[in-house]
Amino acid sequence: MSVAGFAAASFTRAVGAGLDPHEYQRVTTELAALDDWDEAFIRAGRQHLARAEKAASPVSAGEHYQVAARWFHFATLAPQAEYVLAAAEADAAMGRALALLEPHARRIEGPGFTGWLRGRTDATSTVIVVPGLDSSKEEFHAVTAALLRRGVAVFAMDGPGQGALAATSTIRPDYHTVIGQVIDALGVDRVGLIGLSLGGYYVAETAAHEPRVAATATVSGPFRLDWDALPPPVQDVLARRAGGTAAARDFARQVDLSTLAPRVTGPLLVVDGGQDVIPGVTNGEPLARLAPYGKYLLVPHGDHLLGNAQPDWLPATADWLAGEIR
Repeated sequence: MSVAGFAAASFTRAVGAGLDPHEYQRVTTELAALDDWDEAFIRAGRQHLARAEKAASPVSAGEHYQVAARWFHFATLAPQAEYVLAAAEADAAMGRALALLEPHARRIEGPGFTGWLRGRTDATSTVIVVPGLDSSKEEFHAVTAALLRRGVAVFAMDGPGQGALAATSTIRPDYHTVIGQVIDALGVDRVGLIGLSLGGYYVAETAAHEPRVAATATVSGPFRLDWDALPPPVQDVLARRAGGTAAARDFARQVDLSTLAPRVTGPLLVVDGGQDVIPGVTNGEPLARLAPYGKYLLVPHGDHLLGNAQPDWLPATADWLAGEIR
């Protein structure tokens, strides 16, 4: 894929994650080749770090650190990106942002996860935000912010092969074992889950196994993967995150909710974009149909992750999830 094509394909995802569209266009239109992607995005992130150091107030500094974290995260997306370095930069910048903007935020870590617990210390409900194949806890600011505004605590996490843990671990299909460790560490009896992209599979798989899940929302989550039909760029990303092509093929074979969907017995909301068409990926409608209490929200003009249609799903999804776990 050309750099212009990759930038266009990633545009709504970047804007949905909070990158300024004008800055995004300035950065991407100057790229001569896709190999320059990570360097350019890291440079943009460091410019925001410099702005944070010169900021006149802690709030301005924190906001610049937060934006820097987003740029560093998006540096990881190109096929040949040095994603380990960029992910570490994103993690550090987000930590500096929260130290200024949300000093009560707590870093919680375990053998297979790391993340930030945010929100009021007296919040009675907690939602875990689960990223996907090449996303991380630094990407879904809009989702986290929408939930925080509704009074729930939010744990935004990286799991195996994701974000800050990409350098030391690989993706795994039995994600419920990781979420179980997270719930133990949070010290709560019940949680809500929202998973985005491959994270949608992760949270549905977890809801089928973990009785402490009170409600689950998936956004652009796959119901099934067919390795042979996946586009080569998706296969390449899977191979990098799984630790090789054979491991990626085996991982994809296990991403199939056919037998697990009926075991998701709690409230379930499945959100899909009608323009989200990836060869080899079956979208979430069968999950909503087979789960006993599944609901389906299809946004016809939405693309993958629905960054081009947030008003059509995010407020309603945040309301639904916050209401179901209270």
